[in-house]
Amino acid sequence: MPSNKYSAGIILLLAGVVILLGKVGVFSFLGAIFWPLLVLIPGVLLHVLYFGRIVPAVALVPGGMLVVYSLLFIVCNIAGWESLKYLWPLFVFGVAAGLYEYYMFGSNVPRVVFTASLGIGIASIVFLLLILLWSWGIYLVAAALIAAGAWMMFGTRKRW
Repeated sequence: MPSNKYSAGIILLLAGVVILLGKVGVFSFLGAIFWPLLVLIPGVLLHVLYFGRIVPAVALVPGGMLVVYSLLFIVCNIAGWESLKYLWPLFVFGVAAGLYEYYMFGSNVPRVVFTASLGIGIASIVFLLLILLWSWGIYLVAAALIAAGAWMMFGTRKRW
């Protein structure tokens, strides 16, 4: 009987702590920070299942996409969601990453999969660079002018 009292006491104690932490907001804070792990875990699980020879290689396409998307969501959680207006091409890059993994690890995969992943990946990187250049371009121009001025001031006269 004393063993039942202790186990019931521990259960009541844990229930009270969980309720108290929930009312204080600990669980909502943790959920707001770590929710991208709910996207990362299935992506990693698909990779583990493929390398464990349980699912076919085509499962790497959604696995790669989910991993890239979860990393993007983690970055947006840290840097702020307004950074998504610059980073949206990484959603397209996730498709390229998944297709590339499928091409690399699958057997008898047509070469068009590699071509598609390369084209999609290059297009997403070009979009990302154009967005960054469009939004931060004035800073790049300013940095280039400062570097050119410093080079002209401190460089030898023979170079310019």
